[in-house]
Amino acid sequence: MTARDQPLPAHDDLHPARKASISRDDLLAAALSLIGPHRSVSTLSLREVAREAGIAPNSFYRQFRDMDELTVALIDLAGRSLRTIIGQARLRAADSNRGVIRLSVETFMEQLRADDRLMHVLLREGTAGSDAFKQAVDRELGYFEEELKADLVRLAALDGATLHEPALAAKAITRLVFAMGGSAIDLPEERDPELIEEMSQMIRMIITGARALARHPVKS
Repeated sequence: MTARDQPLPAHDDLHPARKASISRDDLLAAALSLIGPHRSVSTLSLREVAREAGIAPNSFYRQFRDMDELTVALIDLAGRSLRTIIGQARLRAADSNRGVIRLSVETFMEQLRADDRLMHVLLREGTAGSDAFKQAVDRELGYFEEELKADLVRLAALDGATLHEPALAAKAITRLVFAMGGSAIDLPEERDPELIEEMSQMIRMIITGARALARHPVKS
């Protein structure tokens, strides 16, 4: 147990202004309300989260073992949320004349700028957090990569093409977008059109290269 997880004496639960019970979702919401572009969830203490949620610190343990468990739960929630949003963007692209690459990148950046604190969790904890947090973020990125791989194969088939190492192409795209997104947090919003264009072009280059290698494999 770390210093930020230390419980207080039991009498602290008797504070009259505090809530009698609280859910996991309430604690996750309390933690999200305390973070932002310039503060990682890994810097929060259990006492801060308990205070924000309106409970005594000892009540925290009824829902989470420690702050690390809460952080991993936030990362999982963030991954599910963003996958749903990007999935909806892909469906919109299929029903319109807009390219799926461009619309997906635009949606990603819109979420980044919409004070989406779940997005900040994904972008920050993979670099600033503990090994456990980095592993959790890596797991979520793996889910993105699996879904993207299926999309890349499907879109290539529609063009009568195949991909060289589609899983690797999906990983390259995912890691590129999240790395650039992590940098974009600290850039002015006026740079977004430029970043969106750059990311879209880079993704097209990866896809074009994967299709070309499928046609003409490079001998090692």
